[in-house]
Amino acid sequence: MPTLNLSTNVPVDSVVSSDILKDASKSVARIIGKPESYVMVLLKGGVPMLFGGSEEPAAYGEVVSIGGLGPGVNGKLSAAIADILESKLSVDKSRFYIKFYDVEGSYFGFRGSTF
Repeated sequence: MPTLNLSTNVPVDSVVSSDILKDASKSVARIIGKPESYVMVLLKGGVPMLFGGSEEPAAYGEVVSIGGLGPGVNGKLSAAIADILESKLSVDKSRFYIKFYDVEGSYFGFRGSTF
């Protein structure tokens, strides 16, 4: 149920994409405390993006989860994802925003129903 949606203006090849997806999935599961079998990670590269008036490498992310989020967890998750983006795509941590949504189970669909 935790879902991480990442977009970046950096073109992403399939090898780097796979590494980012795997690293991010493990980080989300570990930090939020949910089984990785429930984690979904999406990555869109080459997205037209302007940050601070510049088209230098940048990224935006959103995390949606049924519980498990809060100030401490959000800070750790923000740091972990920023580290991944910086190491794999050279996106400076100062050019990455991430938004967190803690939602009720009835707002998250799965298997044709809700949680």
